Amino acid sequence: MSLRRKILIVDDSAVVRQTMEGILSGDPGVESITTAADPIVAMDRMRAQRPDVIVLDIEMPRMDGITFLRKIMDSDPIPVVICSSLAAAGSENALKALEYGAVEIIEKPKLGIKQFIEESKIRIRDVVKAASMAKLKKIRYAPIPQIEEKLTADAVIERPNPRIMIQTTEKVVLVGASTGGTEALRVFLEMMPPDAPGMVIVQHMPEHFTTEFAKRLNGLCRVTVKEAQDNDTVFRGQALIAPGNRHTLLKRSGARYHVEVKDGPLVSRHRPSVDVLFRSAARYAGQNAVGVIMTGMGDDGARGMREMKDAGAYNIAQDENSCVVYGMPQEAVKRGAVDKILSLENIAGMVLRAAGSNGQ
Repeated sequence: MSLRRKILIVDDSAVVRQTMEGILSGDPGVESITTAADPIVAMDRMRAQRPDVIVLDIEMPRMDGITFLRKIMDSDPIPVVICSSLAAAGSENALKALEYGAVEIIEKPKLGIKQFIEESKIRIRDVVKAASMAKLKKIRYAPIPQIEEKLTADAVIERPNPRIMIQTTEKVVLVGASTGGTEALRVFLEMMPPDAPGMVIVQHMPEHFTTEFAKRLNGLCRVTVKEAQDNDTVFRGQALIAPGNRHTLLKRSGARYHVEVKDGPLVSRHRPSVDVLFRSAARYAGQNAVGVIMTGMGDDGARGMREMKDAGAYNIAQDENSCVVYGMPQEAVKRGAVDKILSLENIAGMVLRAAGSNGQ
């Protein structure tokens, strides 16, 4: 595939089409942008030129985005990014789109809000590039060029103390994932027993979608899954999902682990950031932590996982074959942060063994 992508934007709002076109047209990796007001028009455009990526709204006249997505995946699979408003009624539909083969969900830009537009630009460009390189199976992702300056976890939390924390009987599991992670996390969590060690998870996802995502996983898994709230206790048999647009940190008070949910700048181009979660684990859990890094674009989590390893944690990376995009795990491996590289289906078992014996 050419390094310059052909993009098709399908949205019934002329203002949204214009805004999205403006965001993407400034990216040197984009060759051309075509727009359509609904899926019927989009199909005509696709006959003239097959796009590398489709950016698709859900609610549109003549044919809804979910139906159009299924038609694409049934006939000629093309990477699709859902660009949805964050109304509660739409969140379930957007998550359903992931089940039907969409690569990722991005938030529709809030027009006229400068900071939001700037942060949206970073995420939208990254996601569209990554989608163009996705493996269209059940899960997907790819490394991205650096355009804007990236903040590190220093912007949210101090570096961990180099001392090794005393080991306790309770372990805590920290997981980071991005595109393709919604499916990968489902597979991982469904394999966890009811008394699994406490887990804190960052999945790159927009605000509000994490609520529905956690609810859906809770209905499928033997462990309890919920969206994290500030000061939630981390305990056995429960997985906490970091809320979209908020950083989530692991903290410790005596023998008790809990989470802090807070605002802050984008770190490694994301909020929530895996680097922030992993650094907090290095700082407050040390060798009591087990780290997992899954499918995702870019390098969020790689620095934090190295800090976890230096603090005595046992770390696992998803292998290339089972990743949608081997970006985040690959960067962690390059940094020497990983103890074990495993296929998705084997990660849960290794986490349980590591949590019982610290990987020894």
